[in-house]
Amino acid sequence: MNVTMTVLVLGATGATGRLLVRQLLDRGLKVKAIVRSPDRIPDSLRQHESLSLIRASVLDLSDTEMAEHVAGCKAVASCLGHNLTFKGIFGQPRRLVTDAAERCCQAMRANGTDKPNKFVLMNTAGNSNRDLNEPISLAQSCVIGLLRWLVPPHRDNEKAADYLRTEVGKNDTEIQWAAVRPDSLFDEDSVSAYELHPSPTRNAIFNPGRTSRINVAHFTADLITNHDAWEKWKGQMPVIYNQES
Repeated sequence: MNVTMTVLVLGATGATGRLLVRQLLDRGLKVKAIVRSPDRIPDSLRQHESLSLIRASVLDLSDTEMAEHVAGCKAVASCLGHNLTFKGIFGQPRRLVTDAAERCCQAMRANGTDKPNKFVLMNTAGNSNRDLNEPISLAQSCVIGLLRWLVPPHRDNEKAADYLRTEVGKNDTEIQWAAVRPDSLFDEDSVSAYELHPSPTRNAIFNPGRTSRINVAHFTADLITNHDAWEKWKGQMPVIYNQES
């Protein structure tokens, strides 16, 4: 691992994003984070010498500004999501996750690179990887269909992953990606044993698994810093579950 690597984190003020920032800093990386409200970053992180905070809204940045922030970063991790409020679910921006992914990837291309940079997207086990044959029940398919049309954040998560799959693809010379799919997120104080699968092993609607946010952060940091983990999961959408006792 290169201890001088710099990673750009989107969604660093969120419940998982804060944990990812800590994971990356603890591994000796430099972190840049684009945040609208720096005061939502805990003091213990905000004062870290290897963390640089950029006060801005990702979607309000110009293409030039975005390219400047991405410059020098070997990886970008997006933990962006919609707040679970009426405004957060049904208000604007409805394509927050998708548009942020597109803008970051375009900025990577604008900067150019001698080898592919990494983009890691936090997604959801409720979204199928359409590169694989992931069969789901008729009942689950009906519920997902309703979510797709009635709940904008679900459609946003689908579109963001589809952008990586279809627009970036698996053979891009400038960008490599992975989309991490947790199920039923909850808080836990420390990293615990977890399982990784290419596809869901449970029904995300009727028999969901559980995934602690700190385990999502740990695995995302592994993807960024661990060569073997990246080689195994790049271009894929691994599903992560906490290991059951």
